[in-house]
Amino acid sequence: MRDVNKLVSNVVIACLVFFFTGRATTAQSQGRMTIQATAKGTSTQLGRIIDVNIYIESYSTPNDRKVLIEAFKSRGQDGLVDALQDMTSKGRVRFSSGGVGNDVKYIIELPSKHGRRLRLITDRWLSFRELYNSNRIADYNVGAIELNLTPDGKGSGTVLPACRLTMNKKKKQVEIETYQNPWDLTNFIISK
Repeated sequence: MRDVNKLVSNVVIACLVFFFTGRATTAQSQGRMTIQATAKGTSTQLGRIIDVNIYIESYSTPNDRKVLIEAFKSRGQDGLVDALQDMTSKGRVRFSSGGVGNDVKYIIELPSKHGRRLRLITDRWLSFRELYNSNRIADYNVGAIELNLTPDGKGSGTVLPACRLTMNKKKKQVEIETYQNPWDLTNFIISK
């Protein structure tokens, strides 16, 4: 039994490393960036369009990655959210659907053959109504954005507005479970 627990623990660490990291790139030297895009709903949100503003101030460090991995390993989704809440903001994302937006706590650049690939993760702000009604959505308290930026200043991406990480013990890997369907990002305007 001890060997099985150790194996599951090692698989969790390996999967989290894949989710939270990529090989080191020159992201630290890229500096500040503002990205304006259009989010288009998919499936049940099909036809909905929302403007998105993403502000990148800095990038996460290897120590940030280590903190998130250890937090998830010890306490699962709750530990991950607590660790994200304790991190300093690396940027901000704001949707035109309302509100001031969310601080983005974890931003990394992943290797890409065609431009730049960025991954942003944040603890999702929960509305009073979600907390008061104890809706199932309150369990999906992490948001993620994947951006693919091309050298010509265009790009594409995906927004997972409400998700949680779970451990699939049969497959021995971390999975992302979403509350809503992903949103596609298009019509990029990138400025520095």
